[in-house]
Amino acid sequence: MGLMSCDRFANDKCTSVYLIRHAEKVRNNKNEKDPLLNEKGILRAQKWSKIFEKIEINKILSTDTKRTISTVIPTSEEKKIKIELYRPEEITYESFLGENKGKKVLIVGHSNTIPETTNILIKNKFYDQIEDNNNSNLYFVNICDGIISHELLFYPMKGQMTKDSI
Repeated sequence: MGLMSCDRFANDKCTSVYLIRHAEKVRNNKNEKDPLLNEKGILRAQKWSKIFEKIEINKILSTDTKRTISTVIPTSEEKKIKIELYRPEEITYESFLGENKGKKVLIVGHSNTIPETTNILIKNKFYDQIEDNNNSNLYFVNICDGIISHELLFYPMKGQMTKDSI
C-alpha cells in the first residue's frame, strides 16, 4: 500500500501521523553533535516534500537539530506550515492526542526516536530502532475513534537498500 492509500483512511475525526527520520547527514567529523545534511540528504529532503505534496498536513513537528529541521524545510515551505519544535521524551499518547485530535501531523526525528514515538502512538512495542544508515522509512499511524492502525513504508533513494528495507 502506498502513501496515498494511507491518506484515504484519514478523515476529520481521525488523527493521522506521518513519522520520518532526518535525511542523510554530513559524517566527516565524529565530534560534530549537530551536523548539516549532506548532498544526498538535501535531495532526500526535496523527495520527502514531493511525497507529501498531495497529502494534507496540518502540523509539522521537528526535534531541534539542523538535520531534522533541514529535512522538513522543503515540506514546510511548500505547505506554508511553521515547523514546531518538540522533545521526543515528552510525547505521551494522551497529551499528543489531546493536542492533535483530528489533525494530520508530520513528525521528524532520529533513528532512535521515530520508531519509539511510533510505538507510543500505537501503544505497542512493534517497531525496532532503525539502522543508522536508514533514512528512508515512513511510519504512518491513524487513530480513529480509539482504533489504531499503522504501517511502515520505505522510500529509498535510487539504488539504496538497507537491512531495514521492506
